[in-house]
Amino acid sequence: MSRLGKKPVAIPEKVTVSVADRVINVEGPLGKLSYEHRPEVSVTVNSDANEVVVAAEGDSRDAKAFHGLTRALVSNMLEGVSKGYEKRLEIVGVGYLAAIAGDVLQMRVGYANEIHKKIPSDLAVSCPDQTHVVIKGIDKQRVGQFAAECRSARKPEPYKGKGVRYQGEQIKLKPGKAASK
Repeated sequence: MSRLGKKPVAIPEKVTVSVADRVINVEGPLGKLSYEHRPEVSVTVNSDANEVVVAAEGDSRDAKAFHGLTRALVSNMLEGVSKGYEKRLEIVGVGYLAAIAGDVLQMRVGYANEIHKKIPSDLAVSCPDQTHVVIKGIDKQRVGQFAAECRSARKPEPYKGKGVRYQGEQIKLKPGKAASK
């Protein structure tokens, strides 16, 4: 059994959770999310204690794996509709910049052409300045996936550190060639 999966998930204020036919619906002040859980686990809402309880159906390896996974996904859904998720990207390099035009994120990161990333409709993307991008949304997976796609446009290189990185990410720089005497 998953130790973390046994722990019930507290439901925040102003958030409603319903479970019907293996579909978990979560609605909060920031929006709605739903997830169809696997048949190896069961999800119940304890309205007296105001918590969601996830239990494994059986003792198989799959049931144990999906037990912890389902509990984590439900926890992320509850946090997403109440607080939301945010990822911040930094663009480091001379002439490297980002801008938003309509529903497209334009990044100039050292290639001959600009890179255009279509912004998903459920995410809010902003550029406070030309070298920072802020991605906000209620679905943790969607926010992280879009941030990873933007970062993959030009990953930080190991010699000068130029590229797109997460804010606060430490890049281990390699020493360059030693000068010959």
